[in-house]
Amino acid sequence: MLILITGLLIFFTVHSISIVNESWRDSMVDQLGISLWRGLYSLVATIGLLLIIWGYVLARQQPLLIYPPSIWLHRISLILLIPVFPLILATWLPGNIKAKVKHPMLLAIKIWALAHLLSNGMFSDVILFGSFLIWSIINLRSMQTRRVRTDPNTKAFVANDTLCVTIGIGLYILVSLWLHDWLVGVPPTFI
Repeated sequence: MLILITGLLIFFTVHSISIVNESWRDSMVDQLGISLWRGLYSLVATIGLLLIIWGYVLARQQPLLIYPPSIWLHRISLILLIPVFPLILATWLPGNIKAKVKHPMLLAIKIWALAHLLSNGMFSDVILFGSFLIWSIINLRSMQTRRVRTDPNTKAFVANDTLCVTIGIGLYILVSLWLHDWLVGVPPTFI
């Protein structure tokens, strides 16, 4: 469990810099340049993510049940997860979805975490998905007061919405039917 928690702390620390001290983040970008800042940021975030994955695998080997989810919660989770991939794609393919939602990646993380909390009641699941849910809520709240950073090279296209939904639903089906079991070792419950 210590590796999982260490990974979460590293991952969320780097992902919370703008929440806690946006002016420091901006001064570091000015000093280092955007490319070096993004490189260092990505390196630290990747280390955190790898520790999260490794720690979660280890923590699942010593299961501790907190609450037993019912079969109908599994079904609700599967329905909740349908918009997650389209929202993630809308982050990089801006169109009406991104314009309406504003922060589609954070909303996707929030839905993903909540859906997994509904269908997983082990202690390691509560730590992993609960921390992502809390972080996404805090980050969405902070977005209301932070300035929006835009990329002037990114243009919104209405056709992107069709791509997001089509590819996103395809990814949802692919992950649900095959990849989740292969990558995570746990098949989603459809019954």
